[in-house]
Parts: sequence; C-alpha cells; structure tokens
Amino acid sequence: MGERLGDADLVRAAFREECLRLGEVLATLDPKDLARPTGCVPWTVAELLAHVRTGAGRLIDMLAAPAPNGALVDAAGYFGAAKFTTEVDAARIESARAESARIESARIEAARAGDGRVEGGGERFGSDGTRRGVGLGEDFDRAWRAALAAVEANPPDRVVRTRHGDAMTVTEFLRTRVVEVGVHGLDLAAALDRPPWLTTAASRVIADLLTAGRFLPAELGWDRLTLIAKVTGRTPCSPAEQAALARVGLPLLAFGR
Repeated sequence: MGERLGDADLVRAAFREECLRLGEVLATLDPKDLARPTGCVPWTVAELLAHVRTGAGRLIDMLAAPAPNGALVDAAGYFGAAKFTTEVDAARIESARAESARIESARIEAARAGDGRVEGGGERFGSDGTRRGVGLGEDFDRAWRAALAAVEANPPDRVVRTRHGDAMTVTEFLRTRVVEVGVHGLDLAAALDRPPWLTTAASRVIADLLTAGRFLPAELGWDRLTLIAKVTGRTPCSPAEQAALARVGLPLLAFGR
C-alpha cells in the first residue's frame, strides 16, 4: 500500500471501473431497495444514489468553465474538515433529496404518459422532444460517462475550480470522485445487505489517498477494504487500532456519511 498512484491513467481507470460496477448493481434494484434507509442519514438508497450521480458528473460543468488561477489543492486537501460545515452539509443533503425526487417524478410521469415514444436504450421522449422517465441507473450511467469523456478530452494537469472554491488539477479532482463512488458504494452495499463490490483499482486509489503513501503498522493486518472502511468511519476502530494509526501520523480527512 505504499505506492503513490499519481498517474492519470490509473485514476481514470479506477473511476471507470468503479462506475461500471455500481451501474451493474443499479440494474438489479427494485423500488423497495431504493426506499431502504442508509447509514448516510437521512438519505434513502435512492437519495444517496442521487448524491453519487451528482458527484460523478460534476466535472462536466467544471471543465466547461475557464481554467482558474491560484494555488492548487490536492485530493487530500479537498477533504479538509473545514470545508464540510453544517451549512454545506445541509445543502448537500437537501440537493440529493431534491434530485432523487425529480428523477422519480419523471419516471412516474413517463409510466403514466400515453404520448411518449421509446427510443434507444429504453428512454422515453414526449411529443415535445424532452427526455422523460430516465431512472437513477440511466441517469448515473450518462453522467459518469459524460464526465469521463470530458476528462479524456483535456490534459491531466488542466485546472478546474471546485464548488468549495479550490483550484485543482482534473486528475486530483477525479481522484476525489473515485473516493465518492467507492466509499458510498460501501454505504450502499450495507444498506442493501450485500457484500461490498469495491473494485481493485478503486481500492488502490482510495487506500493510497488515505495513507498518503505511508505503510500501515504490520500489527493491524488490514487489507485495503478494511483500511477504507475503518479510516472513513464505516467500521469502528478499536482503541488499539486508533493508537496504531496515530503512531504513523495518518492524516485525518473529512468524509461525510
């Protein structure tokens, strides 16, 4: 776990593989699954998925904007606790709930509409040409693929501005998207009573970010999945584990539930 994964190709591959895996899971969900509560209170599975979809697609608008000037922040700096204030957290929660409600309303409208026609991929279009009835799975798939296409059309050191006002390279911001999709995938797996589906590529990128390239104490005996679950607060650490992490000076990052 001591290797530093700074290569843009590795980060892009991790994002692609983790999004593909989540998309496979979404195809198996039914309305009862979407209504389940999650550990990311107060979100349901549907609301957490809406949050993940928004995060996965964020780079589309960021890359469409002019490149900013200013000091650069890396992925670890993006997760600084000072950014995740009560106000920011409340806005994040409400945004996901509103997005989930919008998608579900569109799906219900399409199911009831008699004037729509089905075109490519099962998407429904009304007589006015607007897309209707796109579910969470289709919405997520379109968002992450468009974001990745935008990333691949730009150099890896292209600078973007985050919603917190930070200037970051596109590769460093994409690293945070791997964290969002991967770690929230652990939350979704727990809510759905399924084994974690975290991909190898994503686990490498996330573990490297969490450890800042440091080697963990051998006595912990953690694999990458355990490390990620423990350090992000998905699984509690024992006092002995906390002491071991403190001895190696593991950086403390802020990860929302």
